[in-house]
Amino acid sequence: MKNITGGVCAAQGFTAGGIHCGIRKNTSKNDLSLIKSDLPCSAAAVYTTNLVKGAPLIVTKDHLTDGTAQAIICNSGNANTCNADGIEIAEKMSDLTAKELGLNADDIVVASTGVIGQPLSVEPIAAALPELAAGLSSDGSHEAALGIMTTDTVAKEIAVEFTLSGRTCRIGGVAKGSGMIHPNMATMLVFLTSDVAISPDMLQKALSGDIQSTFNMISIDGDTSTNDMVVILANGMAGNPAITAEGEDFTAFMTALNTVTVGLCRMIAGDGEGATKLLECVVSGAKDEPTAKTVAKSVICSSLLKAAMFGADANWGRVLCAIGYSGADVDVNKIDVSFKSNKGEILVCKNGAGVDFSEEIAKEILLEKEIDILVDLNSGDASSTAWGCDLTYDYVKINGDYRT
Repeated sequence: MKNITGGVCAAQGFTAGGIHCGIRKNTSKNDLSLIKSDLPCSAAAVYTTNLVKGAPLIVTKDHLTDGTAQAIICNSGNANTCNADGIEIAEKMSDLTAKELGLNADDIVVASTGVIGQPLSVEPIAAALPELAAGLSSDGSHEAALGIMTTDTVAKEIAVEFTLSGRTCRIGGVAKGSGMIHPNMATMLVFLTSDVAISPDMLQKALSGDIQSTFNMISIDGDTSTNDMVVILANGMAGNPAITAEGEDFTAFMTALNTVTVGLCRMIAGDGEGATKLLECVVSGAKDEPTAKTVAKSVICSSLLKAAMFGADANWGRVLCAIGYSGADVDVNKIDVSFKSNKGEILVCKNGAGVDFSEEIAKEILLEKEIDILVDLNSGDASSTAWGCDLTYDYVKINGDYRT
């Protein structure tokens, strides 16, 4: 397996593009994106667990009941959530896109992101669709990635190439996510594409299994959004024998998918609103995986720990505190904690108690852009990883006037 360029267009038969249609006031920013496959695709998705769901999620879930789709339309700047006519607008977006592409409306995935509770006019979308569709390109991944951004500071794209039964295959994707991100699906918008031949059932199995250790393990601020979903389309153009059951090819596909999703997780966490550092909490020595996941999530979600990491303060007590209220069944007298970065690694806690360490060296380690928080429970062989970011002054600034 190797990393390649191309993002959401890396797989055979996929084109994409992005454009400014007028939803966002800033005319220099794309606010409408389109992704299309040349052929019908197996499709799978996972959605936010928030009881308040954006209208696009409801429409998309209905469209994907048959496990197939061929295009994705997404706007930024307005979430189309908690609107009386939300379903109608989301369906209209699907209808307009389908008509422009010559497809069936049921084969359109529709998504929106932005401010909640503001009416969304379909007129700017309708006016821009002809130009957007005409401009679809195999080089269009970046423009599409830009079009789904809200408070993101960087576009998020990734792709890998791998082999199944002697055939070259690819998976790529784009994502947006910077705020309102908290563990337990879905926590962002992610659009994945692949040229692998795989049945809808197995594609859903792969995605649903993967998110448990990837997108369900990110936290920026403890808020689960209303519009989050992860969607994957696979058009079969790689020509591999179709994956219809578990086996060697399914395992290889899962490995490639996980490489893409972990990469996007790190990008999302590192671009948290106001963030200056990517945090990765690695829990080892757990008695089972659920325990490891619970501990990793609790540590990465701790606002106090996030603030300490912003200040490069090796306040390891906040790690122990987060483990203590996590609900995990652990022996606190066995826990070891270390901090690690490109500047080195330092042990700060042994068997649940502090050890002598150099505050100066610890600060140097914690001043880096990527910090590993290493927790060893010393109670088994299970492990888990969670991702997050530091909590800074800028997070409050960004969200203090988000609507205005």
